[in-house]
Amino acid sequence: MERARILVVGGGYVGMYTALRLQRKLKAELRRGEVDITVVSPDPYMTYQPFLPEAAAGSISPRHVVVPLRRVLDHCHVVVGEVTSIDHDARTAAVTTLATAEEGRSARFLGYDELVLAPGSVSRALPIPGLAEYGIGFKTVEEAIGLRNHVIEQLDIASSTRDPALRDAALTFVFVGGGYAGVEALGELEDMARYAARYYHNLRPEDMKWVLVEATDRVLPEVGPELGRYTVTQLRRRNIQVLLDTRLESCAGRVAVLSDGQRFPTRTVVWTAGVTPHPLIAATGLPRTGRGRLRCTAQLTVDGTEHAWAAGDAAAVPDVTAAAPGAETAPNAQHAVRQARVLGDNIAHALRGEPLETYAHRYAGSVASLGLHQGVAQVYGRRLRGYPAWVLHRAYHLSRVPTVNRKARVLAEWTLAGLFRREIVSLGSLEHPRAEFELAAGGKSPHDPSADPKGSS
Repeated sequence: MERARILVVGGGYVGMYTALRLQRKLKAELRRGEVDITVVSPDPYMTYQPFLPEAAAGSISPRHVVVPLRRVLDHCHVVVGEVTSIDHDARTAAVTTLATAEEGRSARFLGYDELVLAPGSVSRALPIPGLAEYGIGFKTVEEAIGLRNHVIEQLDIASSTRDPALRDAALTFVFVGGGYAGVEALGELEDMARYAARYYHNLRPEDMKWVLVEATDRVLPEVGPELGRYTVTQLRRRNIQVLLDTRLESCAGRVAVLSDGQRFPTRTVVWTAGVTPHPLIAATGLPRTGRGRLRCTAQLTVDGTEHAWAAGDAAAVPDVTAAAPGAETAPNAQHAVRQARVLGDNIAHALRGEPLETYAHRYAGSVASLGLHQGVAQVYGRRLRGYPAWVLHRAYHLSRVPTVNRKARVLAEWTLAGLFRREIVSLGSLEHPRAEFELAAGGKSPHDPSADPKGSS
């Protein structure tokens, strides 16, 4: 048997779980040297994104939200880099790494026999004035911790200024997008900031203004209209302004201008209004849908293309369990993890000349946290709210976070958080760690906080 080279593009849910599945299914082939698995990922870790809101709130350490790929995929070659283009006819992929620029070349080329496309998605940024300069994303662990530092820093600014306009802008936090990311991030950070206010002698929770902007007529559509209305009610009871059927039109000059005419001077605009397939998908030349996702079959092959596979956010996979014809599986973690298992099995079947399996999974439901001891959940048609939903949210994600190591560490942190007070400290200097040394060594001015669109020093 010739050596089969499998290239996995992406180290997220699909990329990591597919490679992990291949390690197990092809154990004998790997031992005999008949299979080679390479994983290309821009980061050396997989981020468990449902825990980002709790990491931002300080309930979980950032190190426990990520899973190191090299430790988990010990029988794979992990390459930290970006795939910039793919020539599937020639079975080659151009990859840029940290070393390619140092070596004086634009990219290195990796050959493959089987291609797994799992680059995931990126934030869908709209051409809104000021968004690129002042907006803060919430898709990576770095953004989550940066946002935490930023929010605490705004409390420091408000506490130390006598300028009422600056104080009001520092204490105004605008979140755009009423999906999981926006609602959970807002709920956790508002809960954290309200707790932190007790340590500031001249700040009260009532001084802060939290605003959620959603372009449609409801939030959290995944949990259903009834729980969506309950979520809005609970947020408003916490003095959070929930503005439905409203869009952000500008945030230039640190002023959030909404479609209903309201204007909020603010130093914090968090953008969580949806995602779009990774730009690499457009550079592959493989068949795509109108929304830019790869057109796939129910066996997770790229439609009409041999030796190419895809799943996750970047793939349009038919939902064979849906009653409506032409339905596609939702681009979420629940499907991504399960698709990765079938994808790994099907690649093993293809290498052995066995028939492929069909991906079929009926959506189990959704859970969401609204802050400490608050949540909503809809699981197999049953609706939960408040404390029971929050417990279910934690139990579900604890069961899904990869590796026993991470499960134990997260559970330990939750236990300690219930016994001791929260840690309320900003480590904004982590974003510019050399500023102090540059000033001491060469007299160079450290990073100017006013030049940072996030306001972090």
